[in-house]
Amino acid sequence: MEQNPPAPIIAAAHARQLQTLPLDDDTDFADADRGFLGRLSPGVVTAADGRVVWDNDAYDFLAGDAPATVHPSLWRQAQLCTRQGLYQVVEGIYQVRGLDISNATFVEGDTGVIVIDPLVSTETAAAALALYRQHRGDRRVVAVIYTHSHADHFGGILGVVTPAEVAAGTVPILAPERFLEHAVAENVYAGTAMARRAAYMYGIALDRGPFGQVGSGLGQVPSTGEVAIIPPTIDITTTGQRHTLDGVEIEFQMAPGTEAPAEMHFYFPQFRALCMAENATHNLHNLVTLRGAVVRDPHAWSGYLTEAIDTFADRSDVVFASHHWPTWGRERIREYLNLQRDLYAYLHDQTLRLLNKGHTGAEIAEDFPLPPALERAWHCHGYYGSVSHNVKAIYQRYLGWFDGNPGRLWPHPPEALAPRYVAAIGGLDRVVELAREAYDAGDYRWAATLLDHAVFTDDTHGAARALYADTLEQLAYGAENATWRNFFLSGATELRGSNFGTPTVVASPSMLSQLSPEQIFDAVAINIDGPRAWDLDLALDLGFADTGTNYRLTLRNGVLVYRRVPADPATAGVTLTLADKNRLLTLVAGDGDSDGLRVDGDPAVLASLIAVLDRPDPGFNIITP
Repeated sequence: MEQNPPAPIIAAAHARQLQTLPLDDDTDFADADRGFLGRLSPGVVTAADGRVVWDNDAYDFLAGDAPATVHPSLWRQAQLCTRQGLYQVVEGIYQVRGLDISNATFVEGDTGVIVIDPLVSTETAAAALALYRQHRGDRRVVAVIYTHSHADHFGGILGVVTPAEVAAGTVPILAPERFLEHAVAENVYAGTAMARRAAYMYGIALDRGPFGQVGSGLGQVPSTGEVAIIPPTIDITTTGQRHTLDGVEIEFQMAPGTEAPAEMHFYFPQFRALCMAENATHNLHNLVTLRGAVVRDPHAWSGYLTEAIDTFADRSDVVFASHHWPTWGRERIREYLNLQRDLYAYLHDQTLRLLNKGHTGAEIAEDFPLPPALERAWHCHGYYGSVSHNVKAIYQRYLGWFDGNPGRLWPHPPEALAPRYVAAIGGLDRVVELAREAYDAGDYRWAATLLDHAVFTDDTHGAARALYADTLEQLAYGAENATWRNFFLSGATELRGSNFGTPTVVASPSMLSQLSPEQIFDAVAINIDGPRAWDLDLALDLGFADTGTNYRLTLRNGVLVYRRVPADPATAGVTLTLADKNRLLTLVAGDGDSDGLRVDGDPAVLASLIAVLDRPDPGFNIITP
């Protein structure tokens, strides 16, 4: 696919950045390389069937000075994130970086090793453990810690431990309370939409290179191997809770509702080392991700960082996280954590100040300078989250999507709005002509707005599609934020070709098997096609033989409601008895004849329920109607 060079206005902007950015500060590079012990060579991980699930060598192009197709600050961050290998944090703590979007950390105990955050995939986690053992000996895994409830911090669990070891009690798994609930819910309830949008956010379908994907700011890209989960065996519930694992004492700090709904920090007294999970990394993080999520709380986030500073900073010689590289030295640690805290607090407080003066989210985000100290700190730059979309997230958190202007209360949706705008402007060709003028003038934001309307009026209009792709490409070249770049380039890719769908699947069989019956019922309710079910009025009892529990499901007015009640065939219409909850997953998929299912009563009740189940679309359109 032929791509365009950067326009002169983009190249000139990058040249100005080269004059103002402190690119001679190589502290991060020294930190990222410190303690290097060895790398995986080649830096490629494959699945059992030979499929490549991770290829860090694809980023070998990240050498030398930034090309004009990549913002120089983002190029620098990508160079740092592509460092790959085993690194000593301090004697006794080691990290594998560059084998997934996240880090795997290994803490040595009396007889074995504690694994913190086993990456995204079974295959990359196994490769990380093998690399550790190559340099530190064949130590057995004695415990696992999940720092928080996102898949890049637990999905590779089967690469470091077996379910049998956990079930036998020989390998405990520690996690913050409500971890399992949040981990499975995020990947199921809105999982299809999140995964489709994540393909844009991470640029998964893009070529790696100076004209394409250079990373995601937080790392490079999630691996694409087997995602699994083993439930925790020990819940961390209170700040100050302590556990000793294989002779290693750990002090925990709860941090719920921050970067993840279930998250925690922890401290190793004997190593004078502090793990900040994903709440203090070398970039501005997301308050709402571009793939979609519940808006995070920057006020709580900054508060937990303050608590971590007060509790641990003066006792720490190193701070490390689940992404990026560590920071050493008490003074540097305190400065680093203070700036990270101030970053989220400033975004929160100033957004609230301005919205209380009547400014809308878009208005606040348009001109929101950070304090000079934050602007100067590389780790406060918006490589993953951005000031722009984080400010809008804060506005959304407090005031919602509506900005208060009644003229914007009930607008037409894009497919109805676009042809009205196009007609008012003078037709498609006139819209494309005006967009060309904006493009030539370097006003790519306006060109994109015009061409969005054009494509949503007629997505077969070749000139509109081509110019829209060119426009998004220039926006990508100019973006310091990696996820913005990936969104722009992914849109351009689909405009020039076809819908690439969702290349990865997070809701794996292992993940689905951990759903509670209530979560499965919620997932069923989400997939009821409401209009098709309006006239249905049915009730059924669903029991699980292995637990002796029974649920009454009713469907009326297109709404599925469930309650845990004693079985009553007289009022249920039909009674289903399943061997266990995993059979329910196959049942709602339409497999009503499998073993482990007994139906008493009218089978048409079950058939009617299954008939009104809709299926999510992992390839829904984004850039076109």
